[in-house]
Parts: sequence; structure tokens; C-alpha cells
Amino acid sequence: MRATQWLLAASLVLSPVSVATASQPTSASINTLFDYQVTTAQGQSLSLTQVADNVEKADIVLIGEWHSHPGVHRFQTELLNQLASRHSVALSMEQFSRDAQPVVNQYLAGDIGEDTLKRRANAWDNYNGSYRPLIELAKQRQFDVIAANAPKRMVSCIGRQGLAYLDKLPDQQRQWFAATIDTQDSPYKRQFKANMHHGTPTQTDDQFAAQLAWDATMAESMVDYHARHPDTQIVHIAGRFHIAEGLGTAAQLKARNPDLTIALITAVSDQAKLADNAKDLRLKVMPLPQRWQSMDEMREAVSQMKGQGAPQCR
Repeated sequence: MRATQWLLAASLVLSPVSVATASQPTSASINTLFDYQVTTAQGQSLSLTQVADNVEKADIVLIGEWHSHPGVHRFQTELLNQLASRHSVALSMEQFSRDAQPVVNQYLAGDIGEDTLKRRANAWDNYNGSYRPLIELAKQRQFDVIAANAPKRMVSCIGRQGLAYLDKLPDQQRQWFAATIDTQDSPYKRQFKANMHHGTPTQTDDQFAAQLAWDATMAESMVDYHARHPDTQIVHIAGRFHIAEGLGTAAQLKARNPDLTIALITAVSDQAKLADNAKDLRLKVMPLPQRWQSMDEMREAVSQMKGQGAPQCR
């Protein structure tokens, strides 16, 4: 499978619904895409202040998002602002990779402008509408931003070649990835494979290695930061699949530091829920519009992605 196909397939795993299904009613209190409602696992509604109370003692707060969802990004910014008013915080982001950390630091210090940040740090296409408020809050309130991820273009090479790709990298680039990426059997691996139906078993294993490279690298970045700043709470934002039910990034954090206290907040909707016994706080929002109304539309999208070519891997 070409890397572009894998990246599209991975996005399907992270999306609540890929092809249209019968509509379901949404909570009356959630009327627009900007609205959100947070509940406990038992269904008790929480105000923003109560959410902050609930997670205040956690070393790390993980927020699982649907990328580009206005309600989710509004919640992230409002919660981060509230926590920053209580104690020292740092923002950790899937959306920036380790090689971009110096650029992010330059922007927060006021040494470069936003356009330079976006170009040099390879900001995601939805930066302006989704992540600008978070970065500007960090800049205004002068707290750190952790560029936690591995470079996406290189992660896609793992999806093509497996973890052996990392052995080809020079030392500096190898440090952009977690030192250890353990792909042994786990609930996370089983869930990933249950959602992926592309390619041979070997290709699927390589795709999971790429997925885990994200989680392991983000986790290591946070653990390293926590070791240097034990009194600073880390708020990490990443795709929902990385966070939900503590199977991805949270498991990687615990593997590296079992003593960490971790809070989970995961986006849900009427079409995408969590297991009843999951400990995550539920961030309920209106579902995003359907990406496709038919399998034909999805196949057309895959075909166009295939035409864009794959990155050059060593």
C-alpha cells in the first residue's frame, strides 16, 4: 500500500463515520457545531469549572479530538485557559513534530511571525481555524508548547517499510522518534486491526507500527518534559483514536512512567460512543458532516490520493 493510501485509511480510523448512515437525534443542548457538553462516564453533566476541578490533580490531561471540529477546539481552548489560571501548564500537540520545536519556541518568544511558523513548522492545513487559538493563548500567557509528534512524512515511511526504516536514519533524525516503539500484541493493536481492512497482514503490521510511532513519540515527549518540569501540568491534544479509552497514548505514557496520573477526555457524539466502562470524560459534540455519501465517493477520494505520490523514503 502506498503511503498516501495508508494516510487516508488512517484518517478513516480517526473519523466517527466515513460513509453516511441513517441520522440520529442529537441532544437538544447541542444545537450547533460550536456547542459541547461534558459528562462523566456515568452521564453526570459537568460545567467547565467542574471539568477543571475533575482533572486538576492529573499530571497529564489527554484530550481526544476530531480534527477541525469547532466545538472540540473551543472546549480545548476554554479548558486550557481555565487550567492556566490555576497553576502552571504546558500544551502538548500532535500537530507539531519534534523537529519543529525550535520554530515553535521562536514564535512563542515573538522572534518570528505566524506565516513563518506555519511554513517552517509544517503547520496542518486547518491551523488557522483549529489550533491558532491554542497557540495564541500559550503565547499570551507565556507557557510552553511541546511539539510532541514524529514528522508525519517520515512516519508514513514506517507505514511502507516497517520499523526497519528507523535503522536507516542518521542519529539526529532518529531522535525525532521515540527510542522504543513496542508493537507487541495489545488491546490497541487489536482495535487498530479491527478497523483497518487494507493490504496484506504484513502491510497492516507496518501500518500499526506507524500508528504506534505517533503514540510512543508523543508519550516520550511528554514523559521527558514532565521529568524536567514535574510541577507543570501537561494538556495534550491529539486525534480521538490515540486517546479513547486509554489504549494508545495513555498506555505508552504508563509504560514509560507508571506513576503518572492521567486524565482522559474524549470526543463523542450520538454516532460515536465509548465503552460503558471507559473512564474517559465524555466531550459530546454534534457530528461533523459526512465526508462521503457513498462508497463510490470514498473510492474516488482514494484514487485521487493515489495520484499524489508517496514521500521519498530512505
